[in-house]
Amino acid sequence: MARVVKVFVTLRNHWKKSTVAACALSYGGHWLYGKHCDNLLRRDACLAAREFGRQQISPQEQLKKATVILNPAACRGKANNLFEKNAAPILHLAGMEVTLVKTDYEGQAKKLMELMEQTDMLIVAGGDGTLQEVITGLLRRADHESFSKTPIGFIPLGSHNSLSESLHILSDNQVKHITSATLSILQGETVPLDVLQIKGEKEQPVFALIGLRWGAFRDVASTIKKYWYLGPLKIKAAHWFSTLREWPQVHEASVSYIAPTLRPPDLPEQKPQRPNLMYRIARRLKNYWYPPIPVEEPERWDERTLSTLELSIQTQNKNPVQTVSTFYLFFNIYIYIYIFFFFYLVATTTKKAADSTAFTRQSLKLEASACRLNLPEEGAGFYNIDNEEYEAMSVEVRLLPRKLRFFCSAERREQLLTQVL
Repeated sequence: MARVVKVFVTLRNHWKKSTVAACALSYGGHWLYGKHCDNLLRRDACLAAREFGRQQISPQEQLKKATVILNPAACRGKANNLFEKNAAPILHLAGMEVTLVKTDYEGQAKKLMELMEQTDMLIVAGGDGTLQEVITGLLRRADHESFSKTPIGFIPLGSHNSLSESLHILSDNQVKHITSATLSILQGETVPLDVLQIKGEKEQPVFALIGLRWGAFRDVASTIKKYWYLGPLKIKAAHWFSTLREWPQVHEASVSYIAPTLRPPDLPEQKPQRPNLMYRIARRLKNYWYPPIPVEEPERWDERTLSTLELSIQTQNKNPVQTVSTFYLFFNIYIYIYIFFFFYLVATTTKKAADSTAFTRQSLKLEASACRLNLPEEGAGFYNIDNEEYEAMSVEVRLLPRKLRFFCSAERREQLLTQVL
């Protein structure tokens, strides 16, 4: 008993050292417990992947080939380590023939996609920038019609992973998020996603899965990182200094758009049986003597002149299950009406910084299947296309329906299905 009393007396007499030691021990214990939980998550994921690898295949069947496009610079240079520790063991235990391709500089993924050979599945390990480069390079290929049928998996390793919310169940634990996304690729369930084709007058088209942003909120969001030293006040400070530099923050433009059209029917996965010879001969003779006359209806463009804080064009890929069930082909155009009220602008900037796809009641919503955005020749600023910065110019935006198929977890698919119902 005397020893216990002596320990407490020592701790009381050296209370500063005791406080520091207690904080260090509690932090170290919490860190070690987190590492232990991460190892348990990796072990469970590897056990599940091993079950896929133990499935028997016929002698004529070959191992599935998976090509992984990895951006080591993603997640502040930690992407390579995250992939090797969390995703790579799962893919190898699943019995796949994995080809890992690492990018060395920005834009290399587009060039790699132009030279890539056919593969059973394509896996993108990175963030929004890597994914946007991959789909742009894929859809610029001459054989994109056949290559776009390759299912794509997305392993979120970047600082911005906007598409991950549509495909996987989000988790605060990064290891769980990565392992569950990798396991969803093994499960094999896919969902079709629409793609935006954004084309200027001179440049090659750029493709996007989330959307395009242009305006004041985008400009403020790009400067938030400069005020990191202000902590929770950095968003308000970014808008305050941006307002002082430029007031009012109004952007002038005009937009022409086509109303929503009916979605084209899904093509059958298997080719229909070929008709007999006599039927084909009769059909060719009929087309020769009575050739069909194509009737093309002129596209009806509506035009609006804008004076707006921001213009945002977004796909419906936030809920891909709902996209499949809709009969009309369209994307959303949000026009943020200018309001002379500083605190409203700051609140809206905070909301947009947390979710770039969020919109407010003060925004005007248009539905269109195609649009032309006409900007002034000078001082147009920059676009954000899937969180990647591009020089703003006049562009034409068209929607490519169900162009790509992405792997989606079964749990997330059920959640999205309940939202539709």
